[in-house]
Amino acid sequence: MPTVLVIDDEANIRDLVGVYLTSAGFEVATAADGNAGLQAFNDRPADLVVLDIMLPGLTGPELLAKLRETSDVPVIMLTARESDLDKVTLLEGGADDYVTKPFSPPELVARVRALLRRRDGARPAAGKLSARIVLGGLEIDPATREVTVDGAPVVLTAREFDFVAAMAEEPGVVFSRERLLERAVGYAEFVDSRGVDVHVRHIREKLGDDAADPRFIETVRGVGYRVRKDAR
Repeated sequence: MPTVLVIDDEANIRDLVGVYLTSAGFEVATAADGNAGLQAFNDRPADLVVLDIMLPGLTGPELLAKLRETSDVPVIMLTARESDLDKVTLLEGGADDYVTKPFSPPELVARVRALLRRRDGARPAAGKLSARIVLGGLEIDPATREVTVDGAPVVLTAREFDFVAAMAEEPGVVFSRERLLERAVGYAEFVDSRGVDVHVRHIREKLGDDAADPRFIETVRGVGYRVRKDAR
């Protein structure tokens, strides 16, 4: 049974999220502040963390940074902030997803399930990757979720791996942001598709790819992204 750690200083939020996640078949642990949340994760690492952005002690972004020093655990941020800049900042900081308060508990459960599916290597109904993908110097192993460039390992978050693997499965095919979300995440209706741009930028940086002269991932202006068939 996967464990979800919910870190929020509002007891009603912890209780509400806990009820829905428990009903969905998850084991739930909770913490009321950032310091307690970090201690709880260190004592017993969870399979996924739901993390409020505004916390006493360590703030959500500060705690996220500490988690990312040692773990690639999927993290969903809870935020009351509406601006696109704030959301992009969360993704830049290593969050896999975010939910804006007030939120729908079933939506949050759907996001938790999708991220854990990705972590476990499962694919949505559209298909399942199995064979190692080799495109020039880029190698992707869906079975182990490992990526290398010119033989050197590349560490990607769960969401980043899903994006690049989905595109690499069909090299040369242009993916709109919405289609990429559907293929990589399993749904698009709850997600701000502009967050895709942030993840793609992170993937490019980690692959050592140059957007102006890409080896692997091309931008198709006004449409989306594709992995090059002739990746070098």
